[in-house]
Amino acid sequence: MSALLLRDMRLASRAGGSAMLALAFFAAVATLVPLGVGADMRLLAKIAPGVLWVAAVLASLLALDRLFQADFEDGSLDVIALAPLSLETAALAKIAAHWLTTGLPLTLLSPLLAVLFGLEVVPALFVSLLVGTPAVSAVGAVGAGLTLSIRRGGLILPLIVLPLLAPAVIFGAGAAAGTGGALALLGAFSFAACVLSPFATAAAVRLNLGS
Repeated sequence: MSALLLRDMRLASRAGGSAMLALAFFAAVATLVPLGVGADMRLLAKIAPGVLWVAAVLASLLALDRLFQADFEDGSLDVIALAPLSLETAALAKIAAHWLTTGLPLTLLSPLLAVLFGLEVVPALFVSLLVGTPAVSAVGAVGAGLTLSIRRGGLILPLIVLPLLAPAVIFGAGAAAGTGGALALLGAFSFAACVLSPFATAAAVRLNLGS
C-alpha cells in the first residue's frame, strides 16, 4: 500500500501535475471573487466561508478525473486488480494520495487566501477544510471509479460528485463561519465517507474492468 501511495503522490506532484493545477485554480478563484464583488470587506468576510469552500471542492475535482484513468489506459489498473493487495486497499491508498497532494495543500493555503476576504475566524476555516477535504477525496474517488471507462468521463464526474458533496459544503461553510454543531456534522460526514468510499470505489472499478 505504501508503495502505491508514494507512487501516486509522486505522479501528482511532478511538474505540471494535477496537484499544482488544483492549487492554481483555488488561488485564482479566491483572487477573482473580491475583484468581482468589490472592496466591501464586510460583505467579503460574510461570503468568504462559502466561496472558499466551493473553490476548494472545485479545485479538488480537477485532480480527480486522472485518479484511475492513467492506470486504466496503460494497463496498470489490471495489474493492481490482480495483485495480492485488495482493490479496496488500493482505492484507499489512491484516496489518501489525492488528499495529501490536493486537499492538504489547499487547506494549508486557505489562511493566506482568507486574508483577501478579511475573514476574522481564519482558524475555523482551516480546521473545517482539514476535517472536510478528506470527504471530497473519498466521494470523488467513487465518481472517478464510476466514470472510468466513459469517454470524456472528466466532464461527467462533477455532475455525479457535486450533489453528493453538498453536505460537506454546507457543513464546511457553516463550521468556517462559526456555526455551532456544523463542525461535528462535517466530521461525521467525512468519517462516514472515508470508511465507505474504498468499498464503493473498488466495486465501481471492478464493474468497469469487468471482473
